[in-house]
Amino acid sequence: MRDTLKRSPKQSAPLWGALVVVGAMALAGCGGGGEPKSAPSPSAAPPSASASAAPSPKEGACYNLTYEEALAPTAGGTAVTCKGKHTTQTYAVGRLKNVVDGHLVAVDSEQVAAQVAEACPNKVTKYLGGDADDLRLSMLRPVWFTPTIKESEAGANWFRCDVIGIAGPKALMTLKGNMKGVLGDSETAEPFRMCGTASPKSESFKRVPCSLKHTWRALSVIDLGSGKYPGEAKVNSAGAEDCKAAAAEVADDPLKYEWSWEFPSAEQWQGGQSYGICWAPA
Repeated sequence: MRDTLKRSPKQSAPLWGALVVVGAMALAGCGGGGEPKSAPSPSAAPPSASASAAPSPKEGACYNLTYEEALAPTAGGTAVTCKGKHTTQTYAVGRLKNVVDGHLVAVDSEQVAAQVAEACPNKVTKYLGGDADDLRLSMLRPVWFTPTIKESEAGANWFRCDVIGIAGPKALMTLKGNMKGVLGDSETAEPFRMCGTASPKSESFKRVPCSLKHTWRALSVIDLGSGKYPGEAKVNSAGAEDCKAAAAEVADDPLKYEWSWEFPSAEQWQGGQSYGICWAPA
């Protein structure tokens, strides 16, 4: 299971990922497993910008970007007041290291993309508060941007890290106010928590923030270790008991309850996603 969209090196931050539904069961019996649910893989053209219009972004600035603009590799949009309607907020700004072994590399090179792809995710938890699991159980995700090639040639040498909220398929949340520290407190984190419109094994299941109508809720993250992918059956069984126990703790009836356990595929494990998510009815 991934919490990110797989993107090309030229694109900005990963957002979301496909979660494989293992199954949901009442204590009285086991239900069947669901089909993998793939997240959209948008391919958006980067917003246009002129070389003279690429000053260094400011930390804390807010933007009202569309879903496609948020997935673009290069920065677009004009900063707006954070008190009004916006969909992203810049939580970090850094300088690109585009000189490798004494040679200048292009802003859209793999070296530059890898640098930004490491720097921005490393900074988001500190900004939002909470820990890595709080972020994984939320609908908030980091995205990042670099200047266009023309802007880079004109001297732009920055990268920008923004936080966005996923409202549903190809939709962003409208954010309110400053996002700094929102996951550090259960009350402020609640609107951004991950919920579902149905059981994760259902064909009608959609991931939504808990501020929207929902019937299921992501309860916990279960770490599955590291190393070589142990196989689907072993990964499934490795987290199933912990998930069942977590669901029992929140169930109204400890003798009969539902739960759903999502685990990573071999491909997702290879991409670094070695944890699963436990779900239960809200």
